Amino acid sequence: MQRLSFLILGAFVLMSLPIVVQAATPFVQDAEYYILEAQNGEKWKAEDRELDKKLEALRKKYAKPPNLIHIMWDDTAYGDVGIPAIQKVRGLETPNINQFAAEGILFTRMYTEVGCTPSRAASATGRLAVRSGMYNIGMLLESHGMRGEEVTIAEVLSQAGYATAFHGKWHLGDVEESYPHNQGFDEAFFTGYNQILSLNNKIAEGANASIGLMEDMLPPDPYKLDNTFVTKGWIQIAEGKKGEKARQWGDNTHATYMKIDPEAQKRTLAFIERNAKAGKPFYVANWPNLTSFIPNPKKCSLSRSILQDGLQCNIDPFIGKLMAKLKELGIAENTLVVAMADNGPMSHNPPPGLGMAETIFRGGKGDFLEGGVRVVAQAWWPGMIQPGQVIGDIIHETDLFTTFARLGGALQYIPTDRVIDGIDQTALLVNGDTHGRRDHVFIYAGPRLGATVKGNFKRHWISPDPVGEASGIPAAFYFLPADPREKSPMLVNMIHLKSPFNRMRARHELWKKKYPDSHEVHGIPWRGIENAPPEVQDLAKPRLDLKKLPFDPLEYIEQLDQLPFDPDMDPALGN
Repeated sequence: MQRLSFLILGAFVLMSLPIVVQAATPFVQDAEYYILEAQNGEKWKAEDRELDKKLEALRKKYAKPPNLIHIMWDDTAYGDVGIPAIQKVRGLETPNINQFAAEGILFTRMYTEVGCTPSRAASATGRLAVRSGMYNIGMLLESHGMRGEEVTIAEVLSQAGYATAFHGKWHLGDVEESYPHNQGFDEAFFTGYNQILSLNNKIAEGANASIGLMEDMLPPDPYKLDNTFVTKGWIQIAEGKKGEKARQWGDNTHATYMKIDPEAQKRTLAFIERNAKAGKPFYVANWPNLTSFIPNPKKCSLSRSILQDGLQCNIDPFIGKLMAKLKELGIAENTLVVAMADNGPMSHNPPPGLGMAETIFRGGKGDFLEGGVRVVAQAWWPGMIQPGQVIGDIIHETDLFTTFARLGGALQYIPTDRVIDGIDQTALLVNGDTHGRRDHVFIYAGPRLGATVKGNFKRHWISPDPVGEASGIPAAFYFLPADPREKSPMLVNMIHLKSPFNRMRARHELWKKKYPDSHEVHGIPWRGIENAPPEVQDLAKPRLDLKKLPFDPLEYIEQLDQLPFDPDMDPALGN
C-alpha cells in the first residue's frame, strides 16, 4: 500500500478505485502499471487462472513449456508487410509474412523505441533503453555496450531450462561484456553494428558510398597530420558460445556481409531442429540485417528498392521456411513466433535507393512520432492464437520479455532490484482483442522523454511550438484516430488532459528517482576475440608515445555517454 500511495500523488486520484493491495507481479513495474492493476487486478487474476489451465494442458501434452521465437528486422513502416493494399502501393509482395499474420495476430499498435540500439536493448531486457543507458545508436568502434548487470530474456529463460540462441544483428555493443553469449545466450552469431557495415569495405569506397575509410585506396594526403583519426580495424561478424571466447567469422568484405543473413537463418533452423529432437524447450532470436546499403544489380521487387527487395526476397522466404520447419517437426502448436520491425522507416537521410518511406503515420526512425515507433508486428501460435485477428490493444516490445518469461515459467527469475517496463500480455495473445493490459507508452528521444501515449491520446513533451510548452501553455495534444500524422495539435479541445498527463509523468519520474537509470559500459572494442587480426588487437594499444601526452588517450571512452543530445529536438522533422 505504501508503494501505491507513493505513486499516486494525491489521495483524490484513488478515491473511486478498487484497490489491490498486493501486486500480482513479483518484480517492480513502472508506476502506471499499478494504476491499472488497482482497477483491473481482480479481473486479471480470474483471467490468469483460466490462462494457467490452458498453459498447463499444453505443457502436459508436450511435456515441456512452449518454444519462443522472436524475429525482428529493421526500419519498416506500418503496413509495408501484412497489409496487401499498402504493399500494392509500395511495390512489394510478402505472401509468407501475410499468411503468418492471417493465421495469427496482426497488431495495429505495437510500439518500439525510436532506433535500432535502444529498441534491441528494450526487447532484450524488458526495460526502456533509457534505464540501461542504451539509447546511443552504436556505430563503428563506438567502444560501448550493454552492461553485464543487465538481465536479458535469455538469462531468465536459461534458468528455467531453455536452450537459447541469438543469430543476426545484435547491435548492442562492441565491448566484451555486451556480446550476446556473455548476456545469457548459449550460442551466438552476431554483428556489433548496423547495416552501415555493408558500406565499410573497398567496394563502397570505390563507389563513393563510403568516403575516406579505406585510406590505402586513396591518394596520399600531403596535409594529413593525425594517423589516429580514421578507424583501422574492426570485427564485422563474430560467433561464440556461453563461457567461451568469441571468434571472428569471415572477414570485413562485402562478400562476407552478404553471407550473414543466410548463415544466421541456417543456424536458426538447425538450432530449432536440434532442440526439438532433444525434447528441450528453446528460445531463439533471429534479428536479420535485412539488406545491404549497396544495391544489388539483380532486382527482386516491383519497387526495385533496397528495403522492398530485402523484405520480399530475404525475410519473407525465411518466414515461410520457418513455418514449414515447425510444422514438419510437429511443434508448431507448442511454439509462439513474434515477427516485427524494430522501429519506423529511415525516412531522414537515407542512402540512395533505400525505398523507406512514411505510410499512414508521420515520422520515421529517430522520431517519437507514431511513424518512428509504431511498427508492423505479427504473432503466430497455431492452436493457441485464434487466426485472422486484427488487434487494437497497445503493446510494447518490452512486453515480450515479461510475456516470454510467463510462458516459460520463469517469472521468478526476473530481477527485483530494478523497474521492468514489460507487461505480461499472455491474455492478449490467447484471448484476443480487448484483453491487453497496457493503455500507455512513454516514448524517449535519447535520454529525454519525447511523448506519452494514453489510449487514443498523445502528448508531445518536446515541441517546436513557440506558444506552447516554453510559455506554459501546453498545445501539443493529439487525438490519434482523427490525426494519425500528428499534424493538428489541440489546445482548447484537449486542455482537460493537461493534469492527467502531468500526473503520469510525475509518477513515472518519481519512480525513476527511486530506481535510477543505469549507464552503458565503455571500453576497448572487440576484446576477447580468439582469432582477432593484428589491426583489431592493436585497438588496445595506443599508437602514440604515452609519455609525450599530458593525458591518457583512452580516458575519453568513459566520457562518451555524456555527449549532449539536442535539447531542442524538433518533431516537425517528420514533415
